[in-house]
Amino acid sequence: MHGIGTNQSDAPGNPQSGAPGDPHRTRPRGLVAGLSVVALTVAVLQTAVVPVLGVIADQIGASMVAVSWVVTANLLAAAAATPLIGRLADLHRKKRVLIVVLAVVLVGSLLAATTSSLALLIVARVLQATSFALYPISIAILREELPAERMGSAMAVLSGTLGFGGGVGLVAAGLLMSGDSGYHRIFWLTTGFTVLVLAIVVIVVPDRPRSCTGSIDWLGALGLATGLSMLLLVITQGHAWAWGSLKTIATAAGGVVVLFGWWVWESRAATPLVSTRMLTRPTMLLTNFATIFVGMGLYFGFLGLTLFVQIPRDPDDPAGYGFGATVLQASLIYLLPGAFIGFVVTLISGQVIDRFGARAVLMVAAFAGMAGYLFVALAHSSPWQVIIAGILTNVYISLAYGALPTLVIGEVAAGETGIATSMNAIFRTIGSATAAALVALLLTRTNAAGTPMESSFVAIFIGGAATAGLAMVLISLSRRPYPAVDSPQARYESRAMNHEWG
Repeated sequence: MHGIGTNQSDAPGNPQSGAPGDPHRTRPRGLVAGLSVVALTVAVLQTAVVPVLGVIADQIGASMVAVSWVVTANLLAAAAATPLIGRLADLHRKKRVLIVVLAVVLVGSLLAATTSSLALLIVARVLQATSFALYPISIAILREELPAERMGSAMAVLSGTLGFGGGVGLVAAGLLMSGDSGYHRIFWLTTGFTVLVLAIVVIVVPDRPRSCTGSIDWLGALGLATGLSMLLLVITQGHAWAWGSLKTIATAAGGVVVLFGWWVWESRAATPLVSTRMLTRPTMLLTNFATIFVGMGLYFGFLGLTLFVQIPRDPDDPAGYGFGATVLQASLIYLLPGAFIGFVVTLISGQVIDRFGARAVLMVAAFAGMAGYLFVALAHSSPWQVIIAGILTNVYISLAYGALPTLVIGEVAAGETGIATSMNAIFRTIGSATAAALVALLLTRTNAAGTPMESSFVAIFIGGAATAGLAMVLISLSRRPYPAVDSPQARYESRAMNHEWG
């Protein structure tokens, strides 16, 4: 494979690890369960902070624009670090890389839990951003440890956990932030959770020798980090800077130029960080673009519904909108049912994907998402309508997050797993950041009382339906007639596709 190094084996599992009588034999159920908790860390760290940004601003005494860097810095650091860490996991012992990443996350969580300085809080969130790499490393470990026939269901559970985990983060924030609670509670939660995850990794994850040799393209890593960071900076700060300002335009143009230079460099490098051939394979390209739209759908749903139910209804307008819910009420009444259903769907998603194929499941999931978003866009006067929409959108996100990695893994050799899933995670991050920026922009449209207009929320929900529809179209176009990689995993994916399209 171009620029990836020499694989000891392209097979997803270590043949020795599964040998009968091997004292180090992998226990698949325990490994999948443990790595699912690792993936949950990513989602909780990403979403639990969102509902408390206003609380942070009040308690630190900073403006909302300044506090927004708690999220922005986290996304920028994730874009810079995730591909590099994914490549490191391909080249070194994955368990050790996983432990180092979790140690950095733990330091960031401790710093955030003990500081009242905005500058140090932003530094803490930069350290926590390394958590974005936990998911691709976990996928790479699964591929190394499990036989091909178990990979589809295992990846679905792991990735589905990442999907419904966003709702878990919001619910946890609501439970912790009742009354006049300090925002530090959120970070003490992440600190304790990270310690638990570290213990699980030490106990459950096998420590295998590296299965791939090669080197790291540091210049390529720097170029990718710089270009992606500049584009994400525009997405997250464009509204504050003014979209038509010289700073915004110059930063966007600079990001495009840097990424173009990065692409030229990677296509010519002997050992690139990311194989451009891999990224331009039709199935990989369409799947990554579909991932952008699924990532947008995640934030359109979670942010849109969470903020909508907290809007106070005008007592003089009983036909108005909003339910005046507190953060705690929003979590327990409106978000918890969807998060619970998302959890149940995650548990069975692997079997469903094995039975019907990843593409078919993605199509059905996208349809459920479209139905949920359109339903709440048209009918949102009663709590049950919002709850039903939340359930449908959680089904969409959980199934989509579970099925997308199957398509990605089916396109690459074992030595590319870490970097391929890292790049897919970056596309998801771009989608989430874009949706968050669009939500913030739409909610600046207010009525005479200073409350966001109902039409803004309708636009958010329609945006969710539109992105689900676009994801459906892209996935339907991504079908290929034969496996791109001659490996057991690719042959497994081929059998699943033949069953699906028979």
